[in-house]
Amino acid sequence: QVQLVESGGGLVQAGDSLRLSCAASGRTFSSGAMGWFRQAPGKEREFVAATSWRGGSTHYADSVKGRFTISRDNGKNTVYLQMNSLKPEDTAVYYCADNPSAAAIASRAFYNYWGQGTQVTVSS
Repeated sequence: QVQLVESGGGLVQAGDSLRLSCAASGRTFSSGAMGWFRQAPGKEREFVAATSWRGGSTHYADSVKGRFTISRDNGKNTVYLQMNSLKPEDTAVYYCADNPSAAAIASRAFYNYWGQGTQVTVSS
């Protein structure tokens, strides 16, 4: 079974940085993609960033371009989300998710395994 465990969330001030980690297990993570999504209370879960395991290509939501960087360590089966210049509107629970086929990389429907989420709170 694929298991995903996020860590690294916390309480920070606007302008600060955080790095989230997602440790993956349960399959050979040499293909497909891993994505980060976030969900604020009362709002729809939205795409943040994704990367392919094989080539490391990246995709970002417009709202985080230039501030967030997704990366992966294939040897550790771990994906990271470096978040810089954090804003209060970044406050949400952040989830990592597995897309085995890498189809529709920004579409939530193609991610079939999800972590438990990690809370990021940004104060003004």
